[in-house]
Amino acid sequence: MEFKKCPRCGNFFHSDLEVCQNCKTNEILDMQKFRSYIETNGIRACENVQQMSVDTGINSKNLNRYLLNDEFSEMVNNKL
Repeated sequence: MEFKKCPRCGNFFHSDLEVCQNCKTNEILDMQKFRSYIETNGIRACENVQQMSVDTGINSKNLNRYLLNDEFSEMVNNKL
């Protein structure tokens, strides 16, 4: 287990998870919402993170993290 800083709330935590236990539920919900958004709308090459944030209600900082995630980068590349 690592000691790290939660990318959602900034608190330090000790776990193998990507986010702290307090943010875990919201992280899962946001990832499901983003997955659904990509499956429904795709991602246009000209689309920006700010517009996706408005469309999904997900913070742009978190969207950027998701776009770097292996699962989502594969989905995005397949939808372009």
